[in-house]
Amino acid sequence: MARTLMAPAALGDPIGRDQLLQEYGLASPTGEGMLVTGAEQSMEPLQNLVELAAKLCGVPYGVINVVTSDEQRQVAAVGFEAAVCSRQDSMCAKVFLTGERTVVPDASLDPRFASNPFVTGEIAAVRFYASVPLETASGFVLGSLCVFSDSPAVPDADKLDMLEILARQAVQLLELQRRTLQLNSALHEVRESNAKLAEFAGRVSHDLRGPLTTILGYVEMGEDDPGVDSTHPAAEYFQLIGASGHRMLAMLQDVLKYSSVGGAIQRQRVSLQTVAGEVAHDLGLSFGPGSVLDSDDLKLQVDPGQLRILLQNLVANAVNYPSPDRELKVRISGMSNYHGTTVLVADNGKGIAPEDRQRVLEPLVRLHREGDGQGSGLGLATCRRIAEAHGGELSLKETPGGGTTVVVSFPAEH
Repeated sequence: MARTLMAPAALGDPIGRDQLLQEYGLASPTGEGMLVTGAEQSMEPLQNLVELAAKLCGVPYGVINVVTSDEQRQVAAVGFEAAVCSRQDSMCAKVFLTGERTVVPDASLDPRFASNPFVTGEIAAVRFYASVPLETASGFVLGSLCVFSDSPAVPDADKLDMLEILARQAVQLLELQRRTLQLNSALHEVRESNAKLAEFAGRVSHDLRGPLTTILGYVEMGEDDPGVDSTHPAAEYFQLIGASGHRMLAMLQDVLKYSSVGGAIQRQRVSLQTVAGEVAHDLGLSFGPGSVLDSDDLKLQVDPGQLRILLQNLVANAVNYPSPDRELKVRISGMSNYHGTTVLVADNGKGIAPEDRQRVLEPLVRLHREGDGQGSGLGLATCRRIAEAHGGELSLKETPGGGTTVVVSFPAEH
């Protein structure tokens, strides 16, 4: 992202001026045209504003000019095709830093413009000309909003006052574009950082699984040693090492799952009920109407492997956080329309307080409530990542009667 300079410095510094214009998406680092990102987003509103300015003043032509260190770039134009010319040839470049609007009834009679190629006929034959500087709150002047015609004219003062209002509106639109570009840049940096972090976590987790599995193997061999019975002091040590090692292995597997989500999505037509049944089998739960886990049948166009991980994490969460007051029940349902598919996983467990529902979706966040089981804090974060990898989203709400309902949206693939 370009370094923001103070406006007074930028006024006298061509490089500083162009750096500021880059922040607005109005100049590229190479100097070859405008930045595409952001500039296209605001083109239609600016075009509408220029058209309104021209109609208001009763002239056929209007334009928003941005003045770089060496060029004039027409961002939006009415009555002709927007183009680029040298700053030396620009009419607006001669007056846009005055801080005041410029009104010229006949440019051919004005000494500032009489020899300008836009007046002499070399480029155009401008006669009436009026422009208002596009000045930001910091005092930096981007360019001007200008209207003109090929015949002399004298618009009344009220119309020229309205032209100044429209110029301020144009500045607001360009400021909004600048903020959008800054947010997009920051978002890109965060996503890139998260991707690198996930890749690093995946590599480390993969590399640690081997040694840890070897340690657990030796622990099992020690436990099976005929000389180590239940009364031997080492038996307790082996048990503690084995329990801690298995917890660590489960955490590494969670990290691997989290880091593997978000790659290429291979969408297939999948039965929700079939995948739910596989999840129940994996977790050792009874499945079907009246059982611990039940599911509607629904066809989804999703990545089957990632859907299975998502449902397994959500159902495992329900198993880990049951309510002490009732027998655990988990129901998976869904609905589909032309917008896409929504899957709901509802349990009757302990539930999650409203103030914690957004927080628990972040990686490594656990609530540490009394009676809660072990966990890595990556299950819900992984599920949200799967939803986002499909272009969807995940949210939490309360199940009627108590518990948590996870709502996962999968938009239709176009």
